[in-house]
Amino acid sequence: MKRLALAATGVATTLLLTGCGFGGIYTVPLPGGADLGSHPYTVKAQFRDVLDLVPRSGVKVNEVPVGRVESVSLSQDGWHAEVTMEINGDVKLPANALANIRQSSLLGEKYVELASPGQDLAQGKLADGAEIPLARTSRSVDVEEVLGALSMLLNGGGVEQINTIAKELNAATSGRETDIRKLLDNANELVSTLDKQSGDITRALDGLNRLATTLNNQKDQIAGAIDGLGPGLAVLEQQRGQLVTMLQAMRNLSGVTVDTIQKSQADLVADLRALLPTLQKLGQAGANLPKSLELLLTYPFSDGATAGAKGDYFNLYADIDLNLKDIIDNLGRSRQNALSGVLPDNVTGGITGGSTDASTTPPLPLGTGQKTQSKTTTGGTGGGLPQQQPGLGGLLGLLTGGA
Repeated sequence: MKRLALAATGVATTLLLTGCGFGGIYTVPLPGGADLGSHPYTVKAQFRDVLDLVPRSGVKVNEVPVGRVESVSLSQDGWHAEVTMEINGDVKLPANALANIRQSSLLGEKYVELASPGQDLAQGKLADGAEIPLARTSRSVDVEEVLGALSMLLNGGGVEQINTIAKELNAATSGRETDIRKLLDNANELVSTLDKQSGDITRALDGLNRLATTLNNQKDQIAGAIDGLGPGLAVLEQQRGQLVTMLQAMRNLSGVTVDTIQKSQADLVADLRALLPTLQKLGQAGANLPKSLELLLTYPFSDGATAGAKGDYFNLYADIDLNLKDIIDNLGRSRQNALSGVLPDNVTGGITGGSTDASTTPPLPLGTGQKTQSKTTTGGTGGGLPQQQPGLGGLLGLLTGGA
C-alpha cells in the first residue's frame, strides 16, 4: 500500500514538472534588484573580457541600479563576448554611451556600469536595440590579477633588489642630509619660479610651434638655400688665402688706427671742445636754422609761391629795376663784357671788361682804315684805359663796361 502511494506521488510530481516547465536557475526571480518599469528597452554591448559576469548581474548608472544583465554569449564573429541588458525606460543615456565591467567591492559581485562620455561629447539617445561596440567598452582590474602580480613580485620578483637599492641609497645619503635638504629647497624654488612663469613658457612654446610650422611650410626653399651654399663655400675655399691676407691687413690697419687716435687724442679732444660753443648755438637755433635754408631749394621763389599756382599756369609778381644809370654802373664793375660773343668785336669795341690789373688794354677799333692810339697810365687801381674815338664802338663799349 505504501509502495503504491509513493509511486502515485512520484508520477504526480513528474506530471506537474512536465506541465509547468523549468528553464534553469536563472529563470528563478530574485528578490530586490533594479526596477525595470513598465517599458524597459534592450541594449547589447561587446566586451573583450567579461571576467565572471553572469546573467542577473546588475546594470548601474552613477552607482544607481537601472537594469540587469539578461544574457552573456559569444558575438557573431565568435571572438568577443556579447552582453544583453535590459534598462529602465525612464533612464536617458546618449547614443555614444560607455560600458565598463566593475566590481562592487573587494569580494563583491561584478556589474555593468553605463556612463556618458561627457556633456560636450554626448550625442543622440540610446534607444531600444542599440549596440555598444568594443571601442566604447572596457573592464576594471580584477582583484585576482592584482594579487597574482603581487605574488610574482614577492616570490620570484625584485624584492631583494629593492632591499639592495634602499641600502645603497642610505649609504649615499648618509652624512649629506644638509646638502640634500638644500638641494630639495633649490628644486622647490626652481619649480615655483617655473610655475610663476608658466604663461611665458607657454607663449615661448607656442612661438616655437609657429616657427616650426613656418619652417615646415618653407622646407623646399630652405633646402634650396642650403643646396645653394655649396658653390659659395667652394669660392670661399678658393679665396681663403686672400681672405687671410685681408684680415691680417685689417689687423695692421687697426693697430695703426689705434696708435693714431692715441697720439692725436689731445688734439681731437681740444677740437671737440672748440666745437662745443658752435654746436650749442646750433642747438639754440632749433627750428630757425632749417627754416632759413628752405629758400635754397626753391630759389628764387619762396614756399609761399606754391599758392600762386592755379592749375596749368603760374602767377608771378616781379619788381624789375630799369634805371639806366644803375645798369651802366653794374656793368662797369664787371670784369667781362656782357655782349662778348654776342656781337662782333668791331661793334663792341673789343673791350674785355672793366678795371683790371693789366698795364695795357687793347685799342678800340673804329672801323676799316681808322687807327687808334693807346695811352698808358700808371698808378691808381683802375689800370690803363685807351682814349676812345667817337663812334658806335665807343658807345657800346661804354655801355657794356668798357669805360
